[in-house]
Amino acid sequence: MMANKEIVVSGIRSTGFLHLGNYFGAIRNYVKMQEAYNCYFFVADWHSLTTHPDPKDLRGNVYRVLAENIASGLDPEKVSLYVQSDIPEIAELYLLLNMLAYKGELEKVPTFKDKVRLNPDNVNAGLLTYPVLMSADILVHRGVKVPVGKDQEQHLEMARNYAQRFNKRYGQLFPEPVPFNFGDDLIRIPSLDGEGKMSKSENQMATLYLSDSDDLIIKKMSKAKSATGKEEDGSMPEAVKNLFSLMDLVSTPDVIEHFKKTFEDGSIRYGDMKKQLGEDMVKFIAPIREKAKSLQEDQTYLNKIMKHGAEKARESAAQTLHEARKLIGINYY
Repeated sequence: MMANKEIVVSGIRSTGFLHLGNYFGAIRNYVKMQEAYNCYFFVADWHSLTTHPDPKDLRGNVYRVLAENIASGLDPEKVSLYVQSDIPEIAELYLLLNMLAYKGELEKVPTFKDKVRLNPDNVNAGLLTYPVLMSADILVHRGVKVPVGKDQEQHLEMARNYAQRFNKRYGQLFPEPVPFNFGDDLIRIPSLDGEGKMSKSENQMATLYLSDSDDLIIKKMSKAKSATGKEEDGSMPEAVKNLFSLMDLVSTPDVIEHFKKTFEDGSIRYGDMKKQLGEDMVKFIAPIREKAKSLQEDQTYLNKIMKHGAEKARESAAQTLHEARKLIGINYY
């Protein structure tokens, strides 16, 4: 890895199936970043333990997420692609940062409050200190740029706080990480039912997954919400805008132009539009799905990738921990 390139760090949860929103909202940007930055991308298996996944599922989920990311264009030779639990230095830094984290501030984090409301019987310490572990993930590589969604921006603010507190108490070590999106505005992929955005867990018929079969993609698209006519002011209804925004991602300019014209002159047939969009989605998703499937069947290759990524990541993490211990004073030999 080039030493003079800025460091980008980002994690991918190992629960749920990757979908179109993950691809256009995150993975496509990762693929661009790998050319210009030192990238550390990891599967966040420790983070997933807050919800107590079945051990039988966890292993398969990690392999699947790795395979889907590689199939989507991540090059394990250009990035450090690893599994979080393969880097024990993250756990050590998490412990050290917990000494600088305060119960009151952690309890005020909106995502923590949401989780408590949704699962009052599972308010574990890992859930409370989730932002501290996320900070350790980033700071262990002295990451500068972090691709995050809106819901994670406060966690990144906390990572900056912990970096500042450490630097002030022990001496300069950590840069303050900033949100990063590689130039483009974040793309929000609308749910097919018109309710919010595509999600890993909510309303699976309204989300297009990278593992969906051709028939299922066509079926989901045929059920996508559309509209009749225009709004009173002549503008495009929200549901139709959503269809066109999906078309912009996967259809050719002439196809988009054709349906825009038919919308304007009032002759649009939404059944035809959704059929076309289904076919174009199949053309886009099928190659990723098939490549991911063949990668998942080659566990020897995936194990090699995980080990190679862990070696690169541990080299970086070990240097950071060596410096951190020295500054704190816990270097006795």
